[in-house]
Amino acid sequence: MTLGTTTQAYGEPSYWDNRYTQDPGPFDWYQKYPALSPLLHLYVPLHNRVLVIGCGNAAISEDMANDGFEDIVNIDISSVVIEAMQTKYQDIPALKYIQMDVRDMSGFESGSFDAVLDKGTLDSIMCGHNSQENASKMLEEVGRVLKDNGVYILITYGAPAYRLPMLKKLSLWTIKLHVVEKPMADGNSEQIKWELTNAVSLDESGSSVETALGRTPEVHFIYVCTKDGSLQSSSSKQEIEF
Repeated sequence: MTLGTTTQAYGEPSYWDNRYTQDPGPFDWYQKYPALSPLLHLYVPLHNRVLVIGCGNAAISEDMANDGFEDIVNIDISSVVIEAMQTKYQDIPALKYIQMDVRDMSGFESGSFDAVLDKGTLDSIMCGHNSQENASKMLEEVGRVLKDNGVYILITYGAPAYRLPMLKKLSLWTIKLHVVEKPMADGNSEQIKWELTNAVSLDESGSSVETALGRTPEVHFIYVCTKDGSLQSSSSKQEIEF
C-alpha cells in the first residue's frame, strides 16, 4: 500500500480514489475475518442485515458471505473502489456495494440494519480535518440506521479513554468491550492473552481496562454498542455493561 501522505488526507474522497487506483489489491485494516469470526458469530446472526462502513477493497465481506452471512451492504466514500467491488462481486447476491459518505447515509431509512461493522473508519475520520464534528456526524448516522437492539461493532486502535467519551455522548447504546491481539509482521497474532469472546470489565472512565490488560496492551479494541432507544429519550447518562 502507498502511504506517502499525511493522515489529514484520510478524510478526503480524492485521497481514497487515488489510493485505490494505485493499490487495487485487497487490503484488510487491522484484522482479517478469521480473527474476528468468533465475535461476529456471537453478536450477529447469519440472517441479519449487516452494513459495513468504509469497506474499501477489504476481503472481510467476501469471507463473511462465504461463511453464511446472507445480506451484507458495503459503503465507501470512494467511487473508484465501489465500482471495482461492484464488478468483482456482481455474481454474489449476498454482497452489495454502494458509494456513500458515512456522515450522510440519507440513502438508508432509519432502522434499516441489524448490525454495523466499522473496521478503522472512525479512526480514519479522527485523523482528518474537523475530526470531532465529522466523527459525531458519523456516529449519529450509525445510530439512526441501526434498528433498536442492533449492534455497532467498532474495531479500533483507540483505547477507552479516547473512544468511550464520543460513544457515550450519544446516550444511545450500551457498550461492551472486547480485545484482540494485533497481528505480527507475518500476519499471525501473538499468543492469545485474552479470549476474544470474553468481554473486558469496563467502568465509566475505562481505567479498569488498564488494570486487566496493562498500560500499553498490544491489542485492537472492539466496542460492541447495542442500540437502546430508551436511553436516547430518557437521559444523557450512558449505561455501561460489565
